[in-house]
Amino acid sequence: MPRPDNTPQPTTDGSQPGGPSPALVRALRQLLRPLVRLMLAQGITYPYLADLLKGLFVEVAEKEFRLDARPPTDSRVSLVSGVHRKDVSRLRQLLQTPEALEPSVVPRGAQLVAHWMGDARYVQEDGKPRPLARLASEGGEQSFEALVSGVNSDIRSRVVLDEWLRLGVVHLDDEGRVCLNTGAFVPTRGADEKAFYLGHNLHDHAAAAVHNVLGGQPPFMERSVHYNALAPASVDRLAKLTEQVGMKALLAVNKAAMEAEAKDSAERQPGESPQRITMGVYFYAEPAELAEPAGQGEGMSS
Repeated sequence: MPRPDNTPQPTTDGSQPGGPSPALVRALRQLLRPLVRLMLAQGITYPYLADLLKGLFVEVAEKEFRLDARPPTDSRVSLVSGVHRKDVSRLRQLLQTPEALEPSVVPRGAQLVAHWMGDARYVQEDGKPRPLARLASEGGEQSFEALVSGVNSDIRSRVVLDEWLRLGVVHLDDEGRVCLNTGAFVPTRGADEKAFYLGHNLHDHAAAAVHNVLGGQPPFMERSVHYNALAPASVDRLAKLTEQVGMKALLAVNKAAMEAEAKDSAERQPGESPQRITMGVYFYAEPAELAEPAGQGEGMSS
């Protein structure tokens, strides 16, 4: 005798009773599409992703969906996540010994670039990063050696310079000075460093949007401008405009944040936990017919 099918049947609008709304499903498909393209390009298959997601469902259910301050039981995590209890027990043990995934050069590099673009000693009158002499014996405080030692005295400037030359972050001009190639720490050849910022930037952007969708207060700023009937020449012009005004905004926030961090570090009260921020700018373009329908027209998101 066949067993009864207890699977909830779809409603007329395509959603499952008590399940996510069609609008949320469309949003998730659109969000995941470029990540799936990246994974396929890097040889990451669905079974690998499924195992990765299983661990993430357990981790988030354990940390963010507790009923009280006590760690939840395996049964509770299984109920919330949908992961089998035996897998929950195994995965929770693995989560107790996480490995550091990001390369150490990335946070240090970002900090160095922030000072290079925000400290008055290293910025020209037009706001651009100043070309720096390699050694303090040549340029004093306005040298690459002074920049590195001012941020971290435990690492030699030559080590940083060699790595940045390899990654394409800096180049040497005809006078042998160190010149920053980009307006932010975006290596041209370092795969690990690019992967670090893929996770960092997309996580924080997604976290801000999820906070707002779930009704978090106060809401984070999360806005965009989007149009879908532009000529290629207009797209090129808008891309250049975005880079110009975006870099001005990033530099202004970088300078203000660096000054605030120095002040806050000196005035922090005992037991007060520091907080981190991310402010980003992005631009994307593709043929309109390739875009998955998102249910939104042209204009500015609100």
